[in-house]
Amino acid sequence: MQEFLDDDQKLARHVEDLATLIELGREGETVDADIRRELDTLRSELEEIETRTLLGGENDVLNAILTIHPGAGGTESQDWAEMLLRMYTRWAERRRFKVTVNDRQEGEEAGIKSATITVEGEYAYGLLQSETGVHRLVRISPFDQAKRRHTSFASVFVSPEIDDRIEINIRDEDLRIDTFRAGGKGGQHVNMTDSAVRIVHLPTNIVVQCQNERSQHKNKDMAMKILRSRLYEFEMEKKRAAARKVEDAKLDIDFGSQIRSYVLQPYQMCKDTRTKLEIGDVNRVLDGDLDALLQAWLVLRRKS
Repeated sequence: MQEFLDDDQKLARHVEDLATLIELGREGETVDADIRRELDTLRSELEEIETRTLLGGENDVLNAILTIHPGAGGTESQDWAEMLLRMYTRWAERRRFKVTVNDRQEGEEAGIKSATITVEGEYAYGLLQSETGVHRLVRISPFDQAKRRHTSFASVFVSPEIDDRIEINIRDEDLRIDTFRAGGKGGQHVNMTDSAVRIVHLPTNIVVQCQNERSQHKNKDMAMKILRSRLYEFEMEKKRAAARKVEDAKLDIDFGSQIRSYVLQPYQMCKDTRTKLEIGDVNRVLDGDLDALLQAWLVLRRKS
C-alpha cells in the first residue's frame, strides 16, 4: 500500500512541476527544454508504474536464474548464445540489478556452450520469465568467408530463485554429484583442484553445475540453490500443463518454434512471435533495451 502512495505522490509532484513550467512559458519564459525533459520523466515514471501493476504473479518479485544453451550449428549458435548472455547482462545493468555468473562453458572457437546466471533485483523473475523459449538470429555470418546469411538458434530458460523458506524436498539418494576441475577460456584462471560441481537430479534428469567459486563447498551450495529453483519451476510447469488444453500442455522449446526473431540481414527487425511487437532497431535490443518487449508480454499475460 505504501508503494502505491509513494507512486501517487511522485506523479503528483511531476504534474505540479509541469504545470508550473507551462505557466512560466505563458509568461514569456524560455522553458521548452525543461517542459520536454519533465514530460520525458513523467512518461518514464508512468511506464515503470504500469509495468509493476502487471507483476502480480506468485513469484514475480523473486530473483531470476537464467540459463542459455546454443542450438545446432556449432560456432554460429555458440556465438549467438553469448550475444544473448551479453543482452541480458546489459539489461540487468540498466536496471541496476546484480548479475552473478554461476556457470559458463566456453565454445571451442567462439561463444559459449552454456551459461547460467542469477539476476538479483526486485521483480527480476517477473520481468524475465517471458524470455523462456527459443531465440532466432538471422545475420551475415562473421565466421563464413563467403559472407553468407546464416540462421542460428539458442534456448533460454528462466526460473525463480526459490527462498529457503519454501519447501522443496530433495532426497540425497536422488542426486548424483560429480566434481571436476574448473578452467577458464584459453587456459586462463585455471583452478588446479576439483572445485567445480555438477549435480544430476535422477528422477527428473535435471542437470545443474557451478564452477564460479574456487571453493567446492560454495559451488555445491550454489548448484543446490539452482537445482531447487529448477525443480520448483518443473513442478509449477506440470501444474500449468495440467490446467491447459492438450496442444498447450508442454513448454515448446523445439528449434524452429522460436518466441522471438532478431533479423540483422537482409533488413533489421526484432519481432516477438507471441505479442507481434516489432522493433526496427535490433542493435538497441541486443544492447539490453528489452523493456518494451517484456512489458508487451506482461500485458498479453494479463489479457489471457
